Amino acid sequence: MLNQNFIDMCGQKSVIRELFAYGSERAKEIGYENVFDYSLGNPSVPAPRSFTDEMIRLLQEEDPVALHGYSPSLGIDSVREAVATSLNDRFGMPYEKKDIFMVSGAAGAIAHAARAVTVPGDEILTFAPFFPEYNPYISATGAVLKVVPADISTFQINFDAFLELLNEKVMAVLINTPNNPSGIVYSTETIDKLAAILTEKEKEYGHPIYIISDEPYREIVFQGVDAPFVAAHYKNTLTCYSFSKSLSLPGERIGYIAVNPACEDSALLVDMFGQISRGTGHNCPPSIIQLAVTKAPL
Repeated sequence: MLNQNFIDMCGQKSVIRELFAYGSERAKEIGYENVFDYSLGNPSVPAPRSFTDEMIRLLQEEDPVALHGYSPSLGIDSVREAVATSLNDRFGMPYEKKDIFMVSGAAGAIAHAARAVTVPGDEILTFAPFFPEYNPYISATGAVLKVVPADISTFQINFDAFLELLNEKVMAVLINTPNNPSGIVYSTETIDKLAAILTEKEKEYGHPIYIISDEPYREIVFQGVDAPFVAAHYKNTLTCYSFSKSLSLPGERIGYIAVNPACEDSALLVDMFGQISRGTGHNCPPSIIQLAVTKAPL
């Protein structure tokens, strides 16, 4: 028997993908230069030359058998080390290789993170406006996504509405800063207030509440904007990152989850991601792409 859940999803296809398909067809009619496509978020600037040069070097100089082989389940060690070093240098964090899990973009990162910290029936809160694909990412885990209404005056967190929805079934809070679609960046004040509330509620409920921090736009902020690194403000943070935007590599599907070393069960979570990957058929991103991003600005 066919799975009814996915049959139902066929009637609720991604609006973003449908707009992209429409834009592609329209471009054939009037020329791509006349279509302003704000659907998928494909960058309009090329990837850094250092990435392209490294791809060429790898293909020309490295042993093809080794180059195109499977990477370890958690990602290539040298790549994980490079990611940890970059985060530590920029944000004053104590990440090690063991805290990094390589994954196929931020979407895959969120899906892994949600599966690791919830069981069916648990709740995850997120804040409007939000990326609509959060709905299938979370519903596929068996958890329930609940949406906190927006504060339309500032588009910072609506804390009154958040506190109304926060309860002992909430195991994670999914945030996106800089935000898609509003473009707002949560301030240090906002993140600190969120962290304080969650820390208090963890004690009250007797279990951790994780922040799943969706950060593909982290590097794309105006100079002088207060853009805190979330994990530096809350220990139970799982940072979900993609190089799609910062390096203009959306089609390469490369990113990572960084588990805050101070987080509860930090030693277990990355290994859990490997088993989630095994169970969902994710099985790590391409080896050559993992290696090439280490030569671009991380």
